[in-house]
Amino acid sequence: MNYKIDAQNKKIGRVASEAAKFLMGKNLTSYARNAVPDAKVTIFNTAKAAIDSKKKDDKKYVTFTGFRGGINTETLGALINRKGTSEAFERAVYRMLPSNSLRSKMMKNLTITE
Repeated sequence: MNYKIDAQNKKIGRVASEAAKFLMGKNLTSYARNAVPDAKVTIFNTAKAAIDSKKKDDKKYVTFTGFRGGINTETLGALINRKGTSEAFERAVYRMLPSNSLRSKMMKNLTITE
């Protein structure tokens, strides 16, 4: 099944939760937690998404390298400037999927275009 989600004038979280639901197969009657459904999700018009200027300054992405002093923080605005809005959508969907071995397989079924 192919699903297309238009991100124009929508918030990142709303689009990401809808995409995560389709990737997990929760909308299907044959839903199983231990199986990856045959669902392809395409998110388009991510550059036209509704992102508040306050959210661009306040939302922070934190990563940890594992070494002492290895905490890196980056704001949403800096992430968009560096990699584009599609990266913000990809990170949002990635973190809404269950953190098990199926997550990477589900993410391969996601396509994001600006």
